[in-house]
Amino acid sequence: MGRVNPGSASRSRINYASASCVAVSVLLVGCSGSQGGPHQATGIKIGEVTESSARIWTRLTQNAEREQSAIIRPPVRYVHPETGELVDPPPWPETPADWVPVVQLPQGVSVEGLEGAVPGAAGEVQVLYRSEVAADWQSTGWQSIDSERDFTRQFQLTGLMPDTEYSIRVEGRPYGSDLTTSSVQGGFRTAPGPAQPARVVFASVTGQDYINKDLQDGYKIYRALLEFDLDFFVHTGDILYYDSWAKNLELARWGWAQMFSLSTNFEFQRQIPTYFMKDDHDTWVNDAWPGQQSRFMGDFTFAQGQAVFLEQVPISSERTYRTFRWGQDLQIWLAEARDFRDPNPAPDGPQKTMWGAEQIEWFMESVESSDATFRILISPTPLTGPYINPS
Repeated sequence: MGRVNPGSASRSRINYASASCVAVSVLLVGCSGSQGGPHQATGIKIGEVTESSARIWTRLTQNAEREQSAIIRPPVRYVHPETGELVDPPPWPETPADWVPVVQLPQGVSVEGLEGAVPGAAGEVQVLYRSEVAADWQSTGWQSIDSERDFTRQFQLTGLMPDTEYSIRVEGRPYGSDLTTSSVQGGFRTAPGPAQPARVVFASVTGQDYINKDLQDGYKIYRALLEFDLDFFVHTGDILYYDSWAKNLELARWGWAQMFSLSTNFEFQRQIPTYFMKDDHDTWVNDAWPGQQSRFMGDFTFAQGQAVFLEQVPISSERTYRTFRWGQDLQIWLAEARDFRDPNPAPDGPQKTMWGAEQIEWFMESVESSDATFRILISPTPLTGPYINPS
């Protein structure tokens, strides 16, 4: 956890209480009944917060709740290259890269029948927002979800006041309807201006594997972090572990729904702004690089992994390396260590890079021009190894 404290008093975060389902407002995961859908069972995400802007992500869903199923992971076997038989894989990371995966769902079961599945739904969404000192809500207006991007929509809020608490309400409805069928409430605080001394508290985690959750409904860490009055949160990647199960685009998207329909994740994301980063396992496969060839991931490609990340988290640009200023004393840099790296087998030398020339130049110039007291680089890929790469 990071802390910058020049001595200002602690503040209290708004406590957004859940409410029951009423005629035009459905908090949290919505409700079933005469209203039908669409719902927002995968919640909202608040990201890219600056002193004057924020980005809000949501997704419309057919159901108000996640699928309850005994199938936590889709069964996957592999074609043995010598015998042609379907076999169980050797323990990771020993499965050869040229083994072709075959997903074997039980008869009559589709991806929508896996645990945590939340099928997307057509409809419209809008974001209502207001500052702590405002009486009236501002609105983004209703916009259609994007069915080509897993029924998601992102909104860029601009013209916000610095160091100010904002409440938001993200609403969903069927196309052309006047009836709101789902609503998720949340909030965030904008960053202080660069000349303003301010207490800043943030936290960071990595490595969020679904099978290692320590609660039935998610992770203890998210409930614990809500007690720290965080200004923001950084997820440094490996948000999912695609390797053994995301063998096509549909399964990759299912993994995101499974993760963020967990109640601990749902609750945390609606209250704490997050800067999302990706690493290898939530891009494609262990230690992956652009242009890598492998049959191990089936029909799911590196490029699809890059695109899915951008559709599933609130990021305002395809350039995933960026920097954010929080008051007079703190500036953070978020590095991108997958999109521009040279192939691992390439000969070692001074020109071999994990960042690419453009990112290196951007980093050096922006760090040198910063006057923040604390300048913190956050990287998803520290120097480790060597270790076995199955590809």
